[in-house]
Amino acid sequence: MTGAQLVIELLSRQGVKEVFGYPGGAIMPIYDALYGAPVKHYLTRHEQGAGFAAVGYARSTGKLGVCLATSGPGATNLITALADAMMDSVPLLAITGQVPTAAIGSDAFQEIDVLGMSLSCTKHSYMVEHVDELAEVLQEAMHVACSGRPGPVLVDIPKDIQMAQVPFHPWLADEVEEYAEVDLAQLTKANELLANAKRPVAYIGGGVQSADAQAELMDFLNASTMPAVSTLKALGSVLPSYQYDLGMLGMHGGQAANLAVQQCDLLVCIGARFDDRVTGNLAKFAAKAKVIHLDIDRAEIGKRKPVAAMLHADLKASLPKLKPARTSSSWLDTISAMQTQHGWRYDYPGHEIYAPALLNQLSQKLPPNAVVCCDVGQHQMWVAQHMKFSHPSNHLSSGGAGTMGFGLPAAIGAQIARPDDTVLTVSGDGSIMMNIQELATIRRNNLPVKILILDNQRLGMVRQWQQLFFEGRYSETNLSDNPDFVQLAAVFGIPGQTITEGQEVAQAVDNFVNAKGPYLLHVCIDDKANVWPLVPPGAANDEMMTENA
Repeated sequence: MTGAQLVIELLSRQGVKEVFGYPGGAIMPIYDALYGAPVKHYLTRHEQGAGFAAVGYARSTGKLGVCLATSGPGATNLITALADAMMDSVPLLAITGQVPTAAIGSDAFQEIDVLGMSLSCTKHSYMVEHVDELAEVLQEAMHVACSGRPGPVLVDIPKDIQMAQVPFHPWLADEVEEYAEVDLAQLTKANELLANAKRPVAYIGGGVQSADAQAELMDFLNASTMPAVSTLKALGSVLPSYQYDLGMLGMHGGQAANLAVQQCDLLVCIGARFDDRVTGNLAKFAAKAKVIHLDIDRAEIGKRKPVAAMLHADLKASLPKLKPARTSSSWLDTISAMQTQHGWRYDYPGHEIYAPALLNQLSQKLPPNAVVCCDVGQHQMWVAQHMKFSHPSNHLSSGGAGTMGFGLPAAIGAQIARPDDTVLTVSGDGSIMMNIQELATIRRNNLPVKILILDNQRLGMVRQWQQLFFEGRYSETNLSDNPDFVQLAAVFGIPGQTITEGQEVAQAVDNFVNAKGPYLLHVCIDDKANVWPLVPPGAANDEMMTENA
């Protein structure tokens, strides 16, 4: 068979059933091999859309996401999606075409060194130099993407290698995954810290989803009854029914979550990386606490915060070995008082639409297994604060990279991966324009993706910072000349409605949730609405700014 046919054969044998991409000259042999193949291809309308659709597919299932692009601009358009997958530890395989081997280095048409460009934003990158290497490289690439701490891998394949004949060999045996054993001395130290803690807090990160360790996490929390806080990516890891779940911590985290971490004497970090948006002023973050850090990536342990004990292992292996004591009633009483005093309120005065209240109502009416894909901005933080999720695969939000334009194509990938589940994207009037062309992908494939746009006619998060930290100099954040989003959706055959008053919310949310196919709900909100609380730059997490202070 040809190298291109081998690529499709190996993907199929690995269980890949769907891929996303956009064809072009240097990858045409692979697209020819796709014709009539068992691997179904979804044509997006931009390579970045293909990359984010593959990310959405992977994050909503835990399976490998695959995207394809041609050389030159096709490959460079994938770079942002690769960086996003790298920062959020998403198993992704990007296959790019390249100019023929003999033309490499000659500045040929659409020749760009995508291997060199991708090195800083992939877990590993390959250029196939001979057709005999192709099978081994592809198998290794898929293994690397999914093993250990997952991440994106790029394979660049010159056109002549795609066209070359190669003898087919039986599928190579899968490598046996080997994880570090839990260090018994460190485990003993961790259990001593747990036994002696007076004010423990569990700090949950995205590693719980990567390890498929939600059950182990809940066993640990139920045994300890310690309060839990989550990163943006970890939301949904703690079940909504858990009494002492304090939600998201950090820059826009809840007040109770941030105060609990600042007062704790033991912080049990489970698959998190002490990101700067979580910690605020790192020197002041959980300053009274000793740290137990559980992570599969040794490089993350102690990287930003010294640890008293570390468990470098897979969370499914390490979490069950911890022996937490029941948390003291005095600490839990303090936590309950924080929850009561600093709980969310939705009784916003006036006739305008209050976005947090709308999102809270929406969350209550969605099916338990609905998937919510966010873009980046104020709406993203409101979703994290005011919606509830039963599993981290049901909340897809660009965390580390903070990529505007993520939500719509990610929802496409999630809907294809989970055709029987409700999938929606929550976007802002800024973010939605970044990959608006993917409405055509929704129409072509008749996908029932629902689109909620919170429209304040501004780049809301940037405007908020300009108001608070740049003396109200609103430079280039006015988006009042955006198109009519309902009319725009109608051009793509997608129905929708616009609402402007609070009294319209209940019926509009019902229409949105109950729509049988794709639907767009355009919600006009106050252009001065801000996200609260906010930890200012350089401040500690208990030095939060609030709406009234």
